[in-house]
Amino acid sequence: MKTSIAKLLSILALIFVVGSSTTAQEKEAKIVFLYGAKSHKSGDHEFKAGSHLLAKHLNKQSAVKVNAVVHAGWPKDESILDDADAVVIYADGTKVIKDGWEKMDELTKKGVGCMMMHYAVHPNEAEGEKYYMPWIGGYFKNGSSANPFWAATIKANKDHQCSHGVDDFCTIDEFYMNIEYSKRMVPIGTATITNKNLVRINNIWTQGAYEEKDKPQHLLWSVTRPDGSRGAGFTGGHHHANWAIEDYRQIVLNTIVWVAGKDVPKGGVPTYTVTEDELNENLDDYGPQTNRIKLPDPNRLNFTPGPWMTPEEHKASRAKRKPKKKKK
Repeated sequence: MKTSIAKLLSILALIFVVGSSTTAQEKEAKIVFLYGAKSHKSGDHEFKAGSHLLAKHLNKQSAVKVNAVVHAGWPKDESILDDADAVVIYADGTKVIKDGWEKMDELTKKGVGCMMMHYAVHPNEAEGEKYYMPWIGGYFKNGSSANPFWAATIKANKDHQCSHGVDDFCTIDEFYMNIEYSKRMVPIGTATITNKNLVRINNIWTQGAYEEKDKPQHLLWSVTRPDGSRGAGFTGGHHHANWAIEDYRQIVLNTIVWVAGKDVPKGGVPTYTVTEDELNENLDDYGPQTNRIKLPDPNRLNFTPGPWMTPEEHKASRAKRKPKKKKK
């Protein structure tokens, strides 16, 4: 009788352990998108629309248990972040995070994932070294990094689960380059910049960037912190229309759920084809200058490359474009 009771207790204990393990695996991850205010022209830096689109796709699928919520700017009530598994910031520079340095640092030290997208990867050097390096493993460094527009053929790192379901793809964006990385950084998506795929050099051009021609650039990267929690940075996201590109969107969705501590399904996070109507949801209001965003035109990749200039040539070319002040 005692033996039977002992066996029964062992079976019940095993069921409890297995049940607890399954429950832990199925825990829903909360992902909070914090987006910045409008800053460019209609169709560019659509932080609100981009955040809503990505959150919508995450919430539509059921292969990965997540709940994505979207918030404008840094929340006045920071309790919205207390149960977050990941925070995704899509904004101009540090205009969102500037109100939450200490809170975000506290969250990351508790294991909350963090992802910065596009201009949000650009702090000053002191903030970059103190916060961005441990949070996301890299940052746009003043004096060395640059922000050209170029046609990047992005190759996913097949050794990283964020590559699941992603094929090589090419698109034009303001992809930052010559990023400052931590030693713990692991690339997710990489492309090589050349004088043949450069569309144009933008406002920032450095000697370091000039010397990077024909060298691979990690446009999407990751870091696993010492405690096992995760961070990532993505330099794209300037042109809103790019979110309609399947692999572009796929690799970012994969990275977001990975940052939240989830495993990426073998085929990638389930997503669906973006229509033009969906692409135009939640755009910033520019009044009469608000544009209807078109789906990416395949012919956009047929262009005459811009000149690969030295920093001195770049400075001189920009000086020529500046209008002369009228004398009073």
